Formats: sequence, C-alpha cells, structure tokens
Amino acid sequence: MVDLSHAPFNLDRDAIDWVEITIASMTLDEKIGQLFINLNVSFDEKYLDDVVGRHGVGGIRFMGADSATVQQHIRYAQSVAKVPLLVASNPEMGGAGSIDDGTLVTTHLGAGSSPDPDDAYRLGLVGGRETAAIGCNWAFAPIVDIHRNWRNTVIGTRSFGDNADIVIERAKRYFDGLSETGSAAAMKHFPGDGVDERDQHVVTTYNTLGYDEWDESYGRVYRELIAHGVQSIMIGHIGAPELSRRFRPELTDAEILPATLAPELLQDLLRGELGFNGLILTDASMMIGMTQAMKRSDAVPAAIAAGCDMFLFFRDAEEDLGYLRAGIESGVVSEARLHEALTRILGLKASLGLHTAPREQLVPPASALKTIGSDEHRAIAAEVADRTITLVKDTQSALPLSPSTHPRIRLYGVTGQSDFTGTDPSGYLDVAREELERAGFEVHVFKNALQRQAEGEEGVYFHTVMAEEANGGYADLYDAAIVFANVSGFAQEATVRIRWSTPMASEIPWYVTEVPTVFVSLQQPNHLVDVPMVKTMIHSYAPSREAIRATVEKITGASEFTGSFNENVWCGDIWGTRL
Repeated sequence: MVDLSHAPFNLDRDAIDWVEITIASMTLDEKIGQLFINLNVSFDEKYLDDVVGRHGVGGIRFMGADSATVQQHIRYAQSVAKVPLLVASNPEMGGAGSIDDGTLVTTHLGAGSSPDPDDAYRLGLVGGRETAAIGCNWAFAPIVDIHRNWRNTVIGTRSFGDNADIVIERAKRYFDGLSETGSAAAMKHFPGDGVDERDQHVVTTYNTLGYDEWDESYGRVYRELIAHGVQSIMIGHIGAPELSRRFRPELTDAEILPATLAPELLQDLLRGELGFNGLILTDASMMIGMTQAMKRSDAVPAAIAAGCDMFLFFRDAEEDLGYLRAGIESGVVSEARLHEALTRILGLKASLGLHTAPREQLVPPASALKTIGSDEHRAIAAEVADRTITLVKDTQSALPLSPSTHPRIRLYGVTGQSDFTGTDPSGYLDVAREELERAGFEVHVFKNALQRQAEGEEGVYFHTVMAEEANGGYADLYDAAIVFANVSGFAQEATVRIRWSTPMASEIPWYVTEVPTVFVSLQQPNHLVDVPMVKTMIHSYAPSREAIRATVEKITGASEFTGSFNENVWCGDIWGTRL
C-alpha cells in the first residue's frame, strides 16, 4: 500500500492520521467524487453547489477569465467543499493561459533555447506566483516530452527540446521555480509524447520506441524528475507497444491500449520499475485518444483499475460517477485500488497543507492579484525574451536591417485560426507594427483579399490582390519585407502547418527575390518546411510584446542573438531548408 511518510508526500504522523480518518469517514459516493477533477465551465455559484457541494469532486480546473473573476470562483468553490480541493492550472507559459491577464514569459521551447537554464526556473516561478495568487495549488506542468519528430506540433512549442538532457535540466529548474510558490507539479505526458506526429486530442498516438531506447531517453527523464520530487504525473492517451509487450508479451496489436488504460504501463513500469509513489491522473478524458479505445462506461472504471488515481474531467457527471460506482460494485475496481487512490489524493492535499489551513485562507486575499501582470513579471518576460530569441539562419547576410538602410518595411502576418481557447490570434500584428515604428521604420501592413472583403471593400479577390502586390515595382515601394507568423493551436487537428489565406496567396514569400526578407516565427519551430525560400529565419517563441520588441531590437542590430535551436528546425533536412 501507499507509504505517505516517503517522497513525494513526506507526511508526518498527524497528516497521515488526517488522511486515514477522512477516508474512513466517507460514504462510497464521497469516495467516488474525490477521484474526479471537474472542468468548471461556469462561474455561477449554483453550478459549484452542484459540482463541488453535491458531487464532492476532489479537484477542479477552471476555464480562462480575468484573475479577479477566477479568484472569487475558487474562493467560493473551497467554501462549499467538504474536503479542500486540489485546484489545477496550466502555467506552461507563465501566468498566461491560466488567466486572461497573466504574464506570458515564454514557451517551454523558448526556455529550452535560452543559454541560461534559470530561464526555465523563472518560467515556473512566474507561473506559480500568478496561479497561486488566484488560489491554485496544483500545476499541470512541467511538460517533459521530448520533441523527436519535427512534424509533431502538439508539443512543438511545449517541449523543452529534442533530447533527454535538455528536458531533464530545464524541467528540474521549472519545478524548482514552481515549488517556491507552494504549488505541486504534475509533469506530463507519460509514457512520453514526441515520437508520433499526431495529437492525442483527436486520435490515439503511440510512442513506438523499443524498451532500451525508451529507457535511455523518456525513462531517464522520468527517473530524474521522480527523484527530484515531482508529486504527480499526468498520463497521456499514448500507447507504447514495445513497452506494453515487455510486461505482457502475449498482447496482440488490437490489445495495445493508451497508457491511461494500460496496467502494465502504470503499475509494472511507472510504479514498479520507475518507483513512483506519487499521484497519477489521466489527461483529459474527452480526448479521442482515450474515447476511441473503449466504451465510456468501461473506460471510466478501467482507468482507475489500471492505476490512475484521478480522472480528469467528466463527460457527464451523473453518467461518469455512475460508471465508476458500477465498476466498484462489479469488482472491476477493487476496494484496495479505491483505497490506494484515495490515500494518494488526500496525501497530496495534506502535503500542500490543505488539511490544516483555515478554510478562509485557502485562497489569498484580493490584494494578492497585484502580482499578476506586474512590472516585475513583465521585466522578467523581457529579460527572458532577450536571451531566447534565436537566429536560425541568415544565409544571405540580410541582417541587420535599420531605418537608415531599409526604411520602408512591408509587414506580413501569417496567422493560424483561433483555437479552442477563443483567443484572438491576430493581435500580434498590431504589436509588430508598433514595435517596428518605434524602432524608426515606415511600416506598410499587407492585407489579404479576405481581410479587405471583411472591411467592406468590393471587387477585390485573391488574383486582384496578387496583381497589385506581385509586380516589377515591388522593390520601388519597399526596402525589405518582414513576416511574423503566429501559427499555433492543437487539439483540433492531428498536426499544424501554415495555411495561406488563398491559393497562391500574395503573403507567401515570393518576394524573397525582390528585397531582403526576414521570417519570424512566434510559435512553431517547423515553418521552414513551408517557407524554405526564406534566407533569414528567426524564432521568437511567443506572441508577446516583450518577445516582439526583443526581436525587432535584434533585427536592427541593437542587441545580439543568444538563443539556440535544435535540429527540428531543418524539418528532417527537407531539401532547401538550410539554403
């Protein structure tokens, strides 16, 4: 059974007694509720009365909103919870992503590209401070996947790098920064993303490495971070055929399951060989990577029986709670497995001091919100951006560009569609224009046919725009072209690439033969597969003002490039990417 006196819980006798007494006092329905983490999709108090008060969930994660709204929401949730809640956030980029007014420091890839390992620490520290200020105590981070396949975009910017060494070094520093704020970490996504090119939000994906190669890469990452004290691990809906067959040689191809449903991966490998004593939770349970594996009524109890302690998100609360109850009553989930899961859930809560903190102190006062988006945190973001901005190539020595030598800039924006967060992906272009003008350039922003039509212009189509843009007078109008690409997103397609606005779109860098052209990626590292013709490529890692300002400073030569890149930028050495 679980030893709560050992890492990562390290509980004293009084805390262990609280865990045991609390479990013993629970009804079966209360025990079942503790195994679920709800995605709070409403800020209405009656909603929380139902989810937290009636169903008694063990944890919550909220949808994005401003920090004041979220803090009050969490405060009310804790006030109606019989057992204090684990309150999760996704501070992968700092405070941004968890709250609308949070600080965007950089991505994991940005922190992995910095010459200073402590930029990963700063990323965890700012993210932890800003989410703790609203009442969170649990971070679904760091991401410890290894970006081995350049086509993989679900972790393209969300991995520290393409090898175990950089992931281990930077993930430890992220954890150290986060831990200073009192939050627990949930590293993800075991058994490891980055081999398959697809996204488990829309399909089950697979880590197909053999055991020895996995053990020397992903396995080493998990061993190191477990030893470093990480309290919980999120399991990906990722199958691992060779790993599963190491423990179950008889498994057929059809019997290979995603790790969330595979006891050989959770119990034999993660608990057994890797010695993990902390809490295990599933990734979001509505992801197709899980739902395609078996019926929901089977999958809910199967995940707990396989070794997951907590189940991330309901599809329907009444249904899912009923499925787990039926699984317990039928023996799919044994009494011992249920008790083990509860012990780890309450053990994690006790390790955070939730069992002794006065209920009214579980969420900081409103005055704590002043740290969110603070001048200090913005300054950290600016310093990190200055170190991380990376020059991938400049094969025709176009840089630096200055207002004195290239005063007239044609500015293009390559924008992905808004993803499931609803965030406007196009605001970066106004920032880029402002920062270029601030540097002294005369900026001419390109608008494609669709944008011009949306503004009410008549008689404009892609071929009329092409005729206006692509002609022999281009170099008479502009001295250089700069393209900012903000192509992000995951969860809605298996992979992400540039999608131009129209056929033969005028923003495609045809103009590289006319004027010096600089392509800046604010997100994905694999754009050279789509724009191999550009001779100057910069990676900036974030669509923040701090990152864009630092990029412009480096374009003009006001500061030096110090960031680094890994081999994924060459897209498997597709012909032309290095030219």
